Amino acid sequence: MLRDVDLSGYEKITAKNIPWEKFITSGHRACQGCAEVLAMGMVMKAAGPETVVCNATGCMEIITSPFPQSAWTVPWLHVAFENVAAVASGVESANRALERKGKLKKRPKVIAFAGDGGTADIGMQALSGALERGHDFVYVCLDNEAYMNTGIQRSSSTPYGAMTTTSPPGRKSIGQHTWKKNMAMIAAAHEIPYVATASPAYHLDLMNKVRKALTVEGPAYLHIFATCPTGWRSDPAKSVELCRLAVQSKVFPLYEVVGGRYIITQKVKKPKPVTDYFKLQRRFRHLTPDSVEYIQQRVEEEYARLEAFEKATAPLEEVVEPPKES
Repeated sequence: MLRDVDLSGYEKITAKNIPWEKFITSGHRACQGCAEVLAMGMVMKAAGPETVVCNATGCMEIITSPFPQSAWTVPWLHVAFENVAAVASGVESANRALERKGKLKKRPKVIAFAGDGGTADIGMQALSGALERGHDFVYVCLDNEAYMNTGIQRSSSTPYGAMTTTSPPGRKSIGQHTWKKNMAMIAAAHEIPYVATASPAYHLDLMNKVRKALTVEGPAYLHIFATCPTGWRSDPAKSVELCRLAVQSKVFPLYEVVGGRYIITQKVKKPKPVTDYFKLQRRFRHLTPDSVEYIQQRVEEEYARLEAFEKATAPLEEVVEPPKES
């Protein structure tokens, strides 16, 4: 179902007005080249200081809060692996109640952070419930495509063919044998006001999507691609390049769903082959040419499906072709 969503109130971020203030301080304990903490820092820059953060157990909780230290400069709650969406719902509801009682002049923004395991797997029930109830908060999935914090185990967000400690390749195994779960489209199926995918390689696109997500009334979902050099066996210096190649090869398309309308925000006119993306990481080094060809075909099919969604949900005036002159 399509509905009108007003995004006119958000303040656009450009190269000239990027916020300088940090809300995750330097000195945290992330691995070198971690794109996840890079993305989370961008989210917080766009969100600003009047924000309450709920953080599920995972890499980002571990590296920002080693007792007795904290890298956070805003109110921050560490919660269980599976229930960050439920806790964020409670925080949002409490803030709304305090505002109605006159004890808050302005409700702070609420952001929930979780990894792909805490989102696509064990946290999906709490997330679906929060989206269905319509809580006014932003849920951010930082997707490094496996349970990296606990030893690089596969998740339902691990891509087909990838090697993890629980999906090792062998004579009779390709590694991960299922296709990556499409969490952004699952979130969009809840008919919430705003859903988007983002990448730290496209920082302005990411931060403006955060601003849009915070502008809408109701739940918003952001799915952010995040390279993990430790789990992907990649060069830490190549993390941003890998994030960019994932978009340029159509492996991870950037789009937003506004009121049910699909909009591809980074068009890929001359896509790079998936091999350009694979060769910078060792988790795919075992793939045969036939496997790579299958993945390439599937990636193109998925992108074509996204383009079909964009065309099918576009405003009528953008779809109807003008009559040809006789």
